[in-house]
Amino acid sequence: MSKFHFHANASHTLGVELELGIVNTQNYSLTSRSNELLDAVPMPAREFCKHELMQCCVEVISGVCDSVGEARRDLSGKLLPLQSAADDLGLELWWGATHPFSHWLDQVVTDDERYQGLMRLLQVMARRLITFGLHVHVGVDSGDKAVMICDRIMQYLPMLLALSASSPYWENRDTGLHSYRSKVMEGLPTAGLPTLMRNWSEYVWLVNHMVDTGFINTIREIWWDVRPHHNFGTVEVRMCDMPGNMDHVCGLTALIQCLVKYLSDEIDNGMYQFDCHPMMVRQNKWRAARYGASATLVNTFDYTEKRVPEIANDLVDKLREVAQDLRCESELLFVREIAIEGDWAQRQRQLLKKEGDPQAIVKHLNQQSRIQTV
Repeated sequence: MSKFHFHANASHTLGVELELGIVNTQNYSLTSRSNELLDAVPMPAREFCKHELMQCCVEVISGVCDSVGEARRDLSGKLLPLQSAADDLGLELWWGATHPFSHWLDQVVTDDERYQGLMRLLQVMARRLITFGLHVHVGVDSGDKAVMICDRIMQYLPMLLALSASSPYWENRDTGLHSYRSKVMEGLPTAGLPTLMRNWSEYVWLVNHMVDTGFINTIREIWWDVRPHHNFGTVEVRMCDMPGNMDHVCGLTALIQCLVKYLSDEIDNGMYQFDCHPMMVRQNKWRAARYGASATLVNTFDYTEKRVPEIANDLVDKLREVAQDLRCESELLFVREIAIEGDWAQRQRQLLKKEGDPQAIVKHLNQQSRIQTV
């Protein structure tokens, strides 16, 4: 049985991962040219731009950062040379969780043994993973605490999905949802909301059981909406769709970092564990996927219903002192604007209604998402 050592962090450091689509500038469809694009990115940025399962996707990874502002500068410094390389090749980067009209069957799997193994294991469920998300790591000081935070943060995950929703279309069809990506991800056997775990020992047992029984090959095949990450010593929140620009990425990153610190402080102060029924989280997650920032979610404490903008406003008020400690108050306050302005799924639908052409969605939003300066 394997032993997983949790590499604890003394502070709530940040790591941010962006999954971006690669589109051509002829018809703005996804194109499987990640090898060509990544080869064109100069060092040192190249070290932090990675292949993903499909060659129509590239992942940009920050270093370990102490603040959201630092993470923004870090990511922007890597995105600028990536953008420049894409420009030279007649490509652009798509900031959205699904592509409006490209077909998943047209995409090419990355030539990597691990990815090929996932294809053999998961078959069509892996072939359909033409989705793009935002992943945020926040450092914590023990494995037990990481597991406890994963449990306690679940009640907030639906709101994160609602605020980030950017995947209304699938293969040139309006799904009627604001986050179809979340439903595609749930098709995987180890994705979606995590199971209940009480401590680090129970998490290690669970991972070892799944490996020993052949359910997964490695711990890397657990894709829960939130999970402990023992190598980095973090809680990794994977719920969010890929937002449409860096401002929204930073707002959501600030909210996640503040939530993790707030819950960590509660644990240190001896706060009694609040048991939120898993069905309530699933109900709220469905509403977030269906309606995005327009959703009405059920309060897990008093069972009243509130709209996402009201929930976001209350949560920002509650976390404001935490944000001051973490030096991300301005980014946290921007969450109110995200909630009021509406999600990216709404913007995509408005563009299609105005322009009548799904290519216009990609072309217009690609220009809005470009990084201008570090």
